[in-house]
Amino acid sequence: MADVMIVTGASRGIGAAIAQRAGRAGWDVAVNFRLGEEAAEAVAAEIRNSGGRAITVQADMAKEADVERLFTAVDDQLGPVRALVNNAGIIKMTSITEFDTTDFDRLFAVNVRGAMIAAREAARRMAGRGGIVVNISSVSAQTGGGPQGSLYAASKGALDSLTLGLARELAPEGIRVCGVRPGMTETEIFDDSIGLPAARERAADRVPLGRLASPEEIAAMVIWLCGPEASYVTGVNLDVTGGI
Repeated sequence: MADVMIVTGASRGIGAAIAQRAGRAGWDVAVNFRLGEEAAEAVAAEIRNSGGRAITVQADMAKEADVERLFTAVDDQLGPVRALVNNAGIIKMTSITEFDTTDFDRLFAVNVRGAMIAAREAARRMAGRGGIVVNISSVSAQTGGGPQGSLYAASKGALDSLTLGLARELAPEGIRVCGVRPGMTETEIFDDSIGLPAARERAADRVPLGRLASPEEIAAMVIWLCGPEASYVTGVNLDVTGGI
């Protein structure tokens, strides 16, 4: 039986690319989504077509009961989780003078609190048998984000710290914890901010490699971290940023 991976926020973008690449690498995959059931089912279908097992599980990562239900569904339908990819995340562009606590609460509930609850559920199942948690952060954690991006950047900075702390805490259980910090990546996340055409122009000017990343380029790093070649890698946040 193949090892089991949970990918949160996997109906599109980087999460979908991670789930699909995991399936091709021989993992059984739980494709989590909050919205977009049809897109999530398409991701799962591709995994099944490549010979793997895949399920879709609707769960809002900001809700503790939903996260617990996600892990229970995986227990019942796929088996013990071996890898968790905390990919689900949202972005909110706001200036400090216009920001309100509702924005803060929702952003941190998904990007930080949800990731920590999921890591808790994974650690309970992996303890003593080993596994890996990969947190998908952002280059914004280092740069502070673009204009009006400080709230999002702060959430990803918290996620980076969580990665380092959990790596040390969980190492005695054989659990590795790593972070991946994508740079500007060609996904729908720009639909909620500057738009994809403007993102491409900005990348041409600001990214040393002169372009946006593809989701598959981020996924390649994640799947490497989850594999045997990275068995001595933990407690790191790895940049996939095109040189930013």
